[in-house]
This record gives sequence, structure tokens and C-alpha cells, in this order.
Amino acid sequence: MAEHIIELQDVTKYFDDNLVIDHVSFYVNKGEFITFLGPSGCGKTTTLRMIAGFDLPTSGKILLNGEDISRLPPNKRPVNTVFQRYALFPHLNVFENIAFGLKCKRVENTYRNDKGEEYKKKEKLSKKEIREKVQKALALVDLEGFEKRSISTLSGGQQQRVAIARAIVNEPEILLLDEPLGALDLKMRKEMQIELKEMHKRLGITFIYVTHDQEEALTMSDTIVVMADGIVQQIGTPVKIYNEPANTFVADFIGESNIFNGTVVGEKKVKFCGKTFQCLDKFEPNEPVDVVVRPEDIQMCAPENGTLVGEVISVVFKGIHYEITAQVGKYELVISSTESREVGEKIGMNVSPDGIHLMKPKYTTNVFEGVITKHNTVKFADGEFECDVTQLYPGSHIDEEEYLITAQGEKIDLTDVAVRVEVGLNDIEISDDAEAGGTTGKIISIIYKGDHYRLIVRTEEEEEDFVFATDDLWNENDLVSVIIPKDKIKLSLKNTEEKKR
Repeated sequence: MAEHIIELQDVTKYFDDNLVIDHVSFYVNKGEFITFLGPSGCGKTTTLRMIAGFDLPTSGKILLNGEDISRLPPNKRPVNTVFQRYALFPHLNVFENIAFGLKCKRVENTYRNDKGEEYKKKEKLSKKEIREKVQKALALVDLEGFEKRSISTLSGGQQQRVAIARAIVNEPEILLLDEPLGALDLKMRKEMQIELKEMHKRLGITFIYVTHDQEEALTMSDTIVVMADGIVQQIGTPVKIYNEPANTFVADFIGESNIFNGTVVGEKKVKFCGKTFQCLDKFEPNEPVDVVVRPEDIQMCAPENGTLVGEVISVVFKGIHYEITAQVGKYELVISSTESREVGEKIGMNVSPDGIHLMKPKYTTNVFEGVITKHNTVKFADGEFECDVTQLYPGSHIDEEEYLITAQGEKIDLTDVAVRVEVGLNDIEISDDAEAGGTTGKIISIIYKGDHYRLIVRTEEEEEDFVFATDDLWNENDLVSVIIPKDKIKLSLKNTEEKKR
């Protein structure tokens, strides 16, 4: 059974009022190469910094070998960190950079006095001990003979290796690496990925790695922790994460994906793109699902032999394969193949059952908490919207004084009444005119689902999310206003306390 060296238990982190890490729990096995993967701002570096001790959790615990180290200062933790910018000392040569930490280090030695009594004494390492440790670290990063070289004469890859040598020379239990390859060019990054993986095998210590590069995570990791919005989306091996994504975010973020809305139509049968396919996942009949098909899992064939038939609208050569986009009715499919096709050519397409992955949709509707205003509008998600309040009481109407009159003739003042607000995924529009809608927010997510885009707009103050479908392509971080037609806002009473006149 694997031994947990690090464990996060329900860790939350706020910076002022900003929630950055939201109740995160997971463990790291001893000797494991684990990667925190996600887009910028997802919380992966903050998580790493909390493990290092540079940031403290607002709540929750961080355990090291079963002991709570949540409040332990960084210098008391058996970890070392390699940063993206290396933080090497330019005025020191390679040897001095690596030896710097060792010269500051004190080790406890045991001695006997004349009476044979033992006593302990903290002492600096000898020059010989330091030299031996530095030589060993240089050998591990393949930089023997570089001891006297100036940092300024080294390439980016060599500087990165010096930073790693400086970290491992202290023999930490855990090595933390915060996007250490970010400053390197593509060719050097790929070389260093392989070297780091080999180094991990040689050292046998635990590596915790942070990156936003999906290929890097898939190449190097034993385990990947996929993060978004300060929440762990999925934890698993690279193969598991790639082949069986937990949700559309993971499917879209890890590699290329075709994502469609689908419906289960029978035992291991799913309908999407207007056709029925055999699959391996079991869901209830008529259940809506998200369908993921990787481009390499679509086989091209003659039109008469394909479950799907479409027209090639784009062909891009990617070096080792062609990326072919085909139009099938209103749907677009991306295919990865070593064979090319001509634009305008008719092709058939098939997908085997193991190439189809079904997921329960994360979003099926939008639900908010709101209150009715004195004008019989509804306030929610940092905004105010026109609505039909008579749906709260069947058979009711609004009188001339704007009071609600029930079917029984009761007069009700709805001001400040708490309501549940529901809006469908197809009932929201957005505009770049900030005054056009009931509230404003920024687009934080765009996922293409074959024939439409699924967008998420987040409001600024309450950070409420609107999830909806649109045919229009927008850009992430666009500031937009949210428009919801009056008849598309469904209201229900949140409690039975009404304000009566």
C-alpha cells in the first residue's frame, strides 16, 4: 500500500474576500510525480505555495507524513521549491549557487566528553562535505565540470538544471516545481521534460509539479490533478484523465475533443449528431449526456460505409498528422489522421464504441436566489430583470397599485420576497452593450459543442455564473451584458412567508 507523504484535507484559501482555493482535498503518495494542471488563475500555484509554507490555508489542514504542518514556517518543512525564473544568484558561479544553502545549514552531531557522556552540537558542514554534496548534485543534473562557470554563460536549460541541483542538494523529501520549464523554448522544454522524468526516477523523491501545459502533464506525471476555479475537477493517471474525462472542462482542456449534446436511447446506445452509436457507458434511457469523441477515434471511410457522412471544410497539416474538419449537417467534427483529404470531398465517418465517452452534464439549468422589488422586477446575480410575478400565485393578477391579487382576492405586497429563479440554457443572450441587459459579467469559459458554443459569464461582485448556449463566437474575458426575456424567467417562492398588506 502506497504511503501518503502529503495530504490536503478540506483546504480553503482566501486572499482578502477573494476565494482562490475552494475546499480542496487530495493526497500525494511518497515517491510520486504528481502534477497540478489547469489554466492561469485556477489555484494550482497557490496550492503549491501552501504546501511549501509560503502561503497559509484560511481553513483546512495540510499533513506531512500524517502530522499537521499547516502553520509550520517554510524553513521547517522538508521541501525545496524550483521557480519558473530560477532565482539564481548572478554574482555567484555554479558551485557557489548550489552550495549556498549548504553553507547556511546546521547539522546536529553527537560527541562524547572525557567522562564518556554524550552531547549534541549543531555545526556547519565542512568544506569537504559541501564539495561532495555539490558534486553529487551536479552529477544528477549532468553538469559535471560546470562548477566554475558563471551563471550568465549558461543556456536556459543549464540554468534550470542548476536551480534543480540547488534544490536537491539539501536532500528534501519533496521537490516542488512551479512551471520550471516556462522560460524555455519548445525544443528545450521537450528535452527537459524527459530529463526531469529520468531525474525523478534516479532521485526517488516526491515531485509536485505545476503547469498549464497539458502535453507536459501527460508526458511526465504519474498522477494529474486537474484544477479550475480553485476546485479539483479530476484526479487520475494521464491515461484515465485523457480517455475518461470527468466533465466537459477536463475533456476540452486536456487535448483536442469533439464534444456534443447527446441522448441515451437504449442499452449502451447514444444518439448524437442525428445518428445512433454503440457505446460502453451505461446510462438510463432518455437521459441527456455530454458525448466526448477524440479526433483520433474518428475513422474516415467511403461515404456509403459511414454512420456519419459529411463534407471536408478544412485540412491542416500538423507535422505528424492532418487535422481535418468535416461538416455533417449543422455539426462540425474534427478528425486527426495520418491520411489527408481534399476540401470539398465527401467522406464517411465511423466511431467504435470504445471511442465514445459519455458524461453526466454538469449544467442543465441556471438557478439563482433572488428577491422581488417594489416594481415587481426580480433582483439576482448583481442585476435586476423584468419578470412575471403572477406565476408565483396561479390565477393571480397585478392591480393598478402594482399589488398582486391572488385568485382568492388577497392583496399581497411582494417587495423583498425571496424567490428561486430558474433560467434555461437556451434562454439567455448577451450583448457588448453594457446597458442592454439586466446585469453584466465577464466570459470565463467557452466550449464548442459541435453545433453551438457553451459559454459561462461570471458577474463581478457576487461571482454568479450564467451558463448558456449560443451560435455566436465570443472571446474569453469579454465584458458583456446578460439579457433574459421576461417570459423565460421562472419564479417560485423560496419560503411561505409572504408580505401581506
